[in-house]
Amino acid sequence: MKIGIPREIKANEHRVALTPAGAAALVEAGHDVLVESGAGMGSGFSDEQYRSAGAKLSPHAEDIWSQAGLIAKVKEPMPDEWHHLQKDKVIFTYFHLASDPALTRAILDSGAVCIAYETVELPSGELPLLTPMSEVAGRMAVQEGAKYLERQHGGRGILLGGVPGVLPAQVLILGGGTVGRNAAAIASGMGARVTVMDVSIARLRHLDETLRVETLHSNRHNLLEQIRQADLVIGSVLIPGAAAPRLIRRTDLDLMQPGSVIVDVAVDQGGCAETTRPTTHADPVYAVDGVIHYAVANMPGGVPRTSTLALTNATLPYLLELANKGWRMALGENPALMRGLNIASKRVAHPAVAASLGLPHVSPESLL
Repeated sequence: MKIGIPREIKANEHRVALTPAGAAALVEAGHDVLVESGAGMGSGFSDEQYRSAGAKLSPHAEDIWSQAGLIAKVKEPMPDEWHHLQKDKVIFTYFHLASDPALTRAILDSGAVCIAYETVELPSGELPLLTPMSEVAGRMAVQEGAKYLERQHGGRGILLGGVPGVLPAQVLILGGGTVGRNAAAIASGMGARVTVMDVSIARLRHLDETLRVETLHSNRHNLLEQIRQADLVIGSVLIPGAAAPRLIRRTDLDLMQPGSVIVDVAVDQGGCAETTRPTTHADPVYAVDGVIHYAVANMPGGVPRTSTLALTNATLPYLLELANKGWRMALGENPALMRGLNIASKRVAHPAVAASLGLPHVSPESLL
């Protein structure tokens, strides 16, 4: 099979879908790997490294998209790439369709096959292709939040960990999943006072036993009490494939302290604050009613080498399955990969995506 790796064109996105080592593994398995020239430069991988791994390079994105039957990316196809979408072409990437009706319509109209990293799901409920980027985003959320708490960035002028005789910052984390757990570990390690809210008592119990944090059941009453005193709020609520619940309403900002910061990691799924709108690494923050909002939609793109290595570690086994067997057989034999099918044959195959966008859906098995 021909596998294409185009250069990412989303603003300030420096990751690449495959490392040279990953390319070598696919070539060794008998496949052709087509890489757009410069695709790996932002992550520190040269064209020569890909060439040495056996990949074929082209300076033109058109060559990659037109020749490859399977396209692996990092971020969703941008509007400038939609004309590349073709019937039965398989696109394997992060899509987050629940918050992007225009992209969803473009894929449906094209007849392309959409397999989303973020909804590949193991029987345990683990999301193996979302986990590494969630780990990166959770850890980054704390360091970005700490930066924007500094006065020169519009924040309250608070050091996250405090100093002897001065209380540290109060960090509130909404959601105790992979993002929340990683954010809690970093924030507590830096000396902040950390509260994690979640609807799952079992998850809160685990966090209570493994980290130096306070835990609190997530409900409207508790949320309003907590945001009054929080210096940094990290939104990390995830419902696989669906839009994030809007936990913080516009009027709730009146309760928050001027110069406090919201880092909404859930922005890819629409955000868990009503006032969230996507931002970029070039222009990452804005203020609403005195509250700083950081809502970069591709946070791990800020540390592309770490992110690319972690992503390839997770995606390569699935890429090999898709390439070796073809997408229909690969999905039919792997239930986790089957959960990744969002669109095929101009139909939505993931119920959460369909529900979020008000579209009908069919079972993924019916599309094989």
